[in-house]
Amino acid sequence: MADRAALAAAGAFEATPAPSKDIEDIGRLHDEAMACAQPSYVDPLSGYKVFTEATLKQRGKCCGCGCRHCPYNNENVAPEKRANRTSQPSLLVGSFDTLAEAEVDLLFWSGGKDSYLAARALCRERGSLRRLVLLTTFDARTRQVAHQEVPISDVMRQVEALGVPLVGVPVFSHIPYTERIGAAFEFISARCRVARICNGDLHLEYVQQWRIDNLGPLAAKLNASLHAPLWQVPYETLAADLWASGTPCRVCAVTGDHGVTRGELFSPALLERLAACGACDAFGEGGEFHTLAETWNCSQAHALPAEELLAQTRASVSA
Repeated sequence: MADRAALAAAGAFEATPAPSKDIEDIGRLHDEAMACAQPSYVDPLSGYKVFTEATLKQRGKCCGCGCRHCPYNNENVAPEKRANRTSQPSLLVGSFDTLAEAEVDLLFWSGGKDSYLAARALCRERGSLRRLVLLTTFDARTRQVAHQEVPISDVMRQVEALGVPLVGVPVFSHIPYTERIGAAFEFISARCRVARICNGDLHLEYVQQWRIDNLGPLAAKLNASLHAPLWQVPYETLAADLWASGTPCRVCAVTGDHGVTRGELFSPALLERLAACGACDAFGEGGEFHTLAETWNCSQAHALPAEELLAQTRASVSA
């Protein structure tokens, strides 16, 4: 956790000599402490005593320290500190205030061009950006988004520019991924009605099948469906929408030597080069490279089209 001394002083955990245990023991240690009605257990890495969920629940509210087992989803952690302190699924950007009565789309958001294009597609389908909630998972220890290799603070900056809510989900190696996603779904569904669980998948069938097998049962608990708005959409169509948005997308991570350089823009020239050489998937769908959509460097009205722009588009189409 960030600033251990400050958090310990605030009561998030207490100091004790550091033992030599593996981080995978955390879940077991917490469960054993809960079963024995112990207020805390010793963290195997830091040596601090970490309060259990039951102990924290007795407080009746979140203390704002970002405790690992907070039963209140770290709701009182100061917004400017959430990127570094939250340990539970929590709201990192925006508000649920206008979504209580709406059917919303919950979109898995990596910060890359595919999830960005999926958000644009969902806004067009719904005719509104006010029915969209984004969800990003990130490593609880490094505070980085996997694959994109960018800090969660960069994703928060993205979403602040878009003006939609973002829920962050810190993931731990000792907790199954689907368990964390399930907790995030519960957190979100308590605040708005989720109609569709969405993603930016393009054409990889094994990825789609994984989502059906692992996220399908979680979606069913919410009476929600799985939806991939970009599935099998031609790359030419996707690229045209990306260029039209005016949002620069920069390569932020590269796997292997495919003629793509970290830091370069995903541009018409790069797309043409990749399509010509055939060294990798032109959109990096096989994980060859990843991008970050720089939504702070474009017009917000065009990044995710606002209601009036969508209305104009529908009017022109009907005419």
